[in-house]
Amino acid sequence: MKAGADEPTSWSVPAVTRGRRAAKRLRLPGDGWLRAASLVAFLVLWQIAATLLQSSTLPPPATVFARIAAETRSLALPSHLAITLARVAVAFLLAMSIGAAIGIAMGRWRRLDLLLDGWLVLGLNIPALVTIILCYVWFGLNDAAAIVAVAVNKIPTVVVTVREGARAVDARLMQVARAYRLPRTRTFTHVYLPQLVPYLMASARSGLSLIWKIVLVVELLGRSNGIGFQLNMFFQLFDIAGILAYTLVFAAIVLVVEAAGLRPLERRLTRWRS
Repeated sequence: MKAGADEPTSWSVPAVTRGRRAAKRLRLPGDGWLRAASLVAFLVLWQIAATLLQSSTLPPPATVFARIAAETRSLALPSHLAITLARVAVAFLLAMSIGAAIGIAMGRWRRLDLLLDGWLVLGLNIPALVTIILCYVWFGLNDAAAIVAVAVNKIPTVVVTVREGARAVDARLMQVARAYRLPRTRTFTHVYLPQLVPYLMASARSGLSLIWKIVLVVELLGRSNGIGFQLNMFFQLFDIAGILAYTLVFAAIVLVVEAAGLRPLERRLTRWRS
């Protein structure tokens, strides 16, 4: 009887696991179709609003898409987009690396946390516009000042999120690592860092959405190229189709990075939890 009672557990757990994996695979196409349907609904509502208003301030989707094609053929859109994406990438990596290092240190050492907490609150409450202006005044109208301004605006939010993750690290797992006498490097990479992955990914996803907005403001105020510069030019010319064309392309790139880059990376890095 004991063998018979134990027998189902030998196959039921793998079966449940396979069932969950199959369910996930079945849900993925539905999720994709749902997102696609949402975008289609957005375009339909946009077309309806443009038809009803009949105003130059809201051109229809076809006009905007035609403008995207024209700007792409002239290579103006790809060149400005590449410049802006380069600034976003550099500022993002700089903010994530510095913010993560400070956040881990503040979460690990209480005295350092108390020492830097006031600076952190100050950094969180200084308006981004003030930081941008000061960086341009101090460092000049150049790319270095632009990237520093963007990174400085993002670092405090990364620090806050990662610090909470460092505080939430399971001390029992760290004790197990010490009991097995794992080297410090291996303990950090295989025990400590995996527990921070959800917090790091939350910072990355929120940071990407914040940084590209600040980059546009930086380019609008003090650069002679990039998406922000072009939007400023279109604003002066009251070119709504150009504004929407560049905005849609840039937003689409960010959505692709989120869907094809950050989400799969997060699932892969947090696979150990399941």
